[in-house]
Amino acid sequence: MDGSWRHDRDPADSRPLILGLSGSPRMPSSTDRALRFALGHARAQGAATEVLTGADLHFPIFGTTDAVSPAAQRFLDLYRRCDGVLLASPGYHGSISGLLKNALDYTDLLRDTGHAYLDGKAVGCIVCAHGWQATGTTLVALRSIVHALRGWPTPLGVAINSSQPFADADGNCVDTTLGAQLQTVASQVIEFARMRGAPAKQPAYC
Repeated sequence: MDGSWRHDRDPADSRPLILGLSGSPRMPSSTDRALRFALGHARAQGAATEVLTGADLHFPIFGTTDAVSPAAQRFLDLYRRCDGVLLASPGYHGSISGLLKNALDYTDLLRDTGHAYLDGKAVGCIVCAHGWQATGTTLVALRSIVHALRGWPTPLGVAINSSQPFADADGNCVDTTLGAQLQTVASQVIEFARMRGAPAKQPAYC
């Protein structure tokens, strides 16, 4: 592997960098709370984390201008440096939010830089919606987009029915089953990032 997690970072910092993106324009939101809980577990597992929430993702619609806004450039810089991604989206009419989709579309600008789209990155998918049907369709849509962008969706994706409270005002998860799922998806992203960043081992011959 190419050891990409050390690109543009302190060589002494061996921690994988996990980037969290919340596609909810509302603050606070169930989507944001779920993402921050998962990122907290990532930090407890020894990862470095960065998070961009709705206000950070207000970019011009992709393809409508040649200029890259400062907010979009910050996203692209963080994306290029990260080793894994946690994507969290509300369910809007059966699919992910336009805010998150537009941000993901911007990865097209990196297609010729060696960091094309989501290529080579593990991606954990988290969705929140007011009802189980919407969580299912939104999770399928998000995982399909990750596949289209050459990413590696983790085996577990997390669907949250936000009509049932799962976190308190301080962001603590009060649903132990859901908390375990969010921890698992974060751990899977970290595990893949560490495997990809490890030096390739030479085969042993008898």
